[in-house]
Amino acid sequence: MIYKTDIKSLLFSEVEQLIREMGLPAFRAKQIFSWLHEKQVTSFDEMTNLSKDFREKLNDSCTIAALTPVEILTSKLDGTQKYLFRLADGNVIESVLMKYHHGNTVCISTQVGCRMGCKFCASTLDGMERNLTASEMLEEVYRIQHISHERVSNVVLMGSGEPLDNYENVMRFLDLITEERGQNLSARNITLSTCGLVPEICRLAQERRQITLAISLHAADDKTRQELMPIARKYSIQEILQACDDYFEKTGRRISFEYSLVAGVNDNREEAEKLAELLRGRNCHVNLIPVNPIKERDLKRSDRKSVETFREVLEQRGVNATIRREMGSDINGACGQLRKSYKESTDTKEEGEE
Repeated sequence: MIYKTDIKSLLFSEVEQLIREMGLPAFRAKQIFSWLHEKQVTSFDEMTNLSKDFREKLNDSCTIAALTPVEILTSKLDGTQKYLFRLADGNVIESVLMKYHHGNTVCISTQVGCRMGCKFCASTLDGMERNLTASEMLEEVYRIQHISHERVSNVVLMGSGEPLDNYENVMRFLDLITEERGQNLSARNITLSTCGLVPEICRLAQERRQITLAISLHAADDKTRQELMPIARKYSIQEILQACDDYFEKTGRRISFEYSLVAGVNDNREEAEKLAELLRGRNCHVNLIPVNPIKERDLKRSDRKSVETFREVLEQRGVNATIRREMGSDINGACGQLRKSYKESTDTKEEGEE
C-alpha cells in the first residue's frame, strides 16, 4: 500500500517544505494552501492555476480529505441542521450547524465514537473507533459551509469524542482553522469542551491559546459525578478546578462549566448550593443543560421549574449561569443519536441481506 500525504492536515510551513522537496518555487505553496483552506476544494483538478503535470504529481503523492454527506436533518423548530458525514474509511460522524443572531456556529466531532463512557451521552455507547485527523475536523466546517452557503463564525468542539483524548490532531486543527491564509477564524470564537482530563488541561494552558475552555462538570461532588461520568474516578473535582485555575492564570480566559441537569440526581436546591460554593470566587460561567434522554439509559430530564430554580440559586450566590437554549430537539439533537440510529439501521439491513 502506497502512503499518501494528508495535505489538508499540513501547516503552511509544512506545505512549503513539501513544495521545496518537489523542486518547485515557493509561491506554489501559497496557491495550494489557498485552494485547500480558502476555496476549500476537495480535488487537485480544481486547482486550475496549477499545471496539469503538477496536479498529477500532487495527486500521486498526496490526498485531500473530503467528507460525503449521508443525511442532513433540518429542524422545523429553529432551523438547526444536523449532518451525518461518511469518512473515507466508511465510518460516519455527526456535525451540527446552529444559527444565531450573532452568527453561525458549527459543533464538530473530534473522534469516531468516544471512550469516556458518560451516561447521558449516546456517542459513547459503542466505544471509540478512532481519532479524527485535523483535515477531517476541518472538513466538518468546510463541507457545512459549502452545503449551506453560510459562513461559519464560531466553532465548538462538543460533538462526539473527547477533544483532549485526541490532543495532537485537535491542536493541529486549531492551528489550521485560525490560520490567516485560510479560514482565519478567531481563537476567541472557538470553544473546546472536555470531561476533565487534567494533564491535558494543564498542557493546553501552557500553549496559552485564546480559546474558551468548557468543562463538563455535571456534579458538585465526586460521588455524584462518578455515577454519571466514569472519568471522575480518575480525576477529582478539586484536581480539575486546580487545572482550570492554571488555565485561567495563563490565558486570562473565563472558564465555562457545563452542567447537565438530571431529574432526581443533581437538580435540586441543595446541589445548586453546593455548586455555588464550589465555584465561588472563580471567574467562570455555568451553562445549565436539561439532559437529553436517550433510550439506552434511564436518565430523565429535569422539569422547567427545577431548572429555573437551580439557575436562580446560582445567580443569588454570585455565580453567573444561563440555561442553554435547546436547538434541534426534533432531529435527534443529542450528541451521537443520529449516528447511532444510522448504524443500527445499516446493521439491520446487512443482517437481512445475509
